[in-house]
Amino acid sequence: MPPKRHLTARRVRLGTELRKLREATGMKAREAAALLGADSVQMSQIESGVAGVSAERVRRLSAHYACTDEALVEALAAMATDRTRGWWEDYRGVLPPVNLDVAETEHHATFLREVVITHVPGLLQTPDYARAVFGYMRPELPESELAPRVEHRMRRRTVIEGNAPTPYETIVHEFALRIRVADRQVSRAQLRQILDQIEQGHVALRVIPTDQDGFGGAGASMMYMGGPVPQLDTGFRDGASDTAFIDVEPQLSTLRTLFRKVEEATLDPTASRDFIHRLSKEL
Repeated sequence: MPPKRHLTARRVRLGTELRKLREATGMKAREAAALLGADSVQMSQIESGVAGVSAERVRRLSAHYACTDEALVEALAAMATDRTRGWWEDYRGVLPPVNLDVAETEHHATFLREVVITHVPGLLQTPDYARAVFGYMRPELPESELAPRVEHRMRRRTVIEGNAPTPYETIVHEFALRIRVADRQVSRAQLRQILDQIEQGHVALRVIPTDQDGFGGAGASMMYMGGPVPQLDTGFRDGASDTAFIDVEPQLSTLRTLFRKVEEATLDPTASRDFIHRLSKEL
């Protein structure tokens, strides 16, 4: 198949998983390519996500790699045949590719888990809150770049809304709920937005109170996105200087452990809802 015009997170992940299967057998790329009647350049393009690959070829390669995990093979074959052009593609060339990759991965996730310490989670933000956060970026963004960022963030919320929302668990620190990124009115509206999502059953939210003893996870912010099978789970860390997708099992295991540890410092969902309600009355 010809090289794809744009790399997407889904294509890259498919290629990565095929490379992992090949390397687990000790087979060289040129040997795998020969099985398909291709050359090493074509195999490199497939494994890097530059070129597409058919479901039939995915199954053939998996058989030669002696992969007996049928669920994983079928999940990879489904990725190969997926031709979804999601709403995020409207922003290609407008926003950084990582913004599109996050939205695409969320769209295909079977569940979402997130820990946020310093800001309200992006999936729960109001337009005014998001605008205030993006407006604080340096160098300052012109309106032509600020507006699509806010719009993109609002459209991401489709995964946790509607008739079939993706299960979403999030842990938020009290600090993030109290800090005023704009003014009192924006903060009140933001808390009401969170309460509405909780009441609609779209969100399972827990709060870490500031007076919680033994919480050393101030740098714990992360997103964990479930795949169709556990091997295709994806982690995401958004740091001050860089961003990173995580698809290696030892690191994914670390993120799962991190989520459990942070969860131990939280109020239960009912107490968290009541806490946010009280806080909204204080503002």
